Amino acid sequence: MNLKMLWSGLKKSRMGLTGFMLFIIFLITAIIGPNIVKYDPLSFGEAGDRLMPPGGRHLLGTDDLGRDILGGLIAGSRISLTVGLLATAISMVIGTLAGLVSGYAGGKTDAILMRITDIFLVLPWVPLMLVLAALLGSGIWNIIMVIGLTGWAGTARLVRAQTLTVKERQYIERSRSIGASAYHIIKHHILPNVFPIIFSNTILITATSILSETTLSFLGMGDSTKPSWGMMLHFAFESGAANNGAYWYLIPPGLCVLLVVLSFTLMGYAFDEILNPKLRSR
Repeated sequence: MNLKMLWSGLKKSRMGLTGFMLFIIFLITAIIGPNIVKYDPLSFGEAGDRLMPPGGRHLLGTDDLGRDILGGLIAGSRISLTVGLLATAISMVIGTLAGLVSGYAGGKTDAILMRITDIFLVLPWVPLMLVLAALLGSGIWNIIMVIGLTGWAGTARLVRAQTLTVKERQYIERSRSIGASAYHIIKHHILPNVFPIIFSNTILITATSILSETTLSFLGMGDSTKPSWGMMLHFAFESGAANNGAYWYLIPPGLCVLLVVLSFTLMGYAFDEILNPKLRSR
C-alpha cells in the first residue's frame, strides 16, 4: 500500500472524494480557525446579546450567555477532532496488538485475550463509558482515555480473524522453518498484510470516537471549560433552546457532528473498496 495508490483510488471514488473534502474543510477550520476567530467558553456577553438569532454581528446567532455560535463551532472543531483522532489512535493500538498476538499465538493466549475482548464487546457501550468517565473525571485527556479503552474490542476481533488467515500461508511456514522469531514474522510478514484492513477500519473508528465524545459531553461528562460540539449541545438543551425555538443554538453543532462523522464514514468505505481487491473488482 502506498499514498499514490490511495490517492489515485480516492480520486476515482465520488463517495470517498466527497468525504475527504469534507474532512479537509473541518481540519483546516480546526487548525487555523481558533487563531482567527477568538472564543472564550468562560466569557459572558451582554444581556441583550443572549439567544440572538443569526444576523448582524453574529452570523449564526448567540447562545444563552451571549457567546457567538460561529466562534463556538470553530473552537469546538479542534476539541472534537483532537479527541476523536487521539482516542482512535489508542483504541487501534490496543486492538491491533491484541488481535495480532491472539491470532498468531493461539492456544491459551488466544483464549484469554478473546475472552477479555468478548467482555468489552458484550458490556453496554454508553454505560461503560459513563462509569469510566465518572471514575477518571471529565478532563479532555480522561475522555480520550475512556473512549480509547472502550473502543478497541471490535478491532481486535477483526485483526485476529485476518491474522489467522495470513499465518497459514506458505511463506509464513518457510519463515518459521528457517528460525525466524515470532516478532519478526508478525512485524515483517503478518502486519503488512493486515495493515490495509487496519487502515480502513481506523477511518471508521474515528467517526465512532467523535460520536462517543459528543455523547459523553451531551450527557454532562465532558469538560465544560473546553468547547466541543457535544458540550454546545449539552448547554443548548440545558438552557431550554428547544422549547424557546432557538434553532440556531441546536442545529449548527448537531450538523457539524453529522457532517464530520459522514466524512469519515464515506472515506472508510471508499478506502475499504480501494484496499480490498475483492470489493474493487465488483
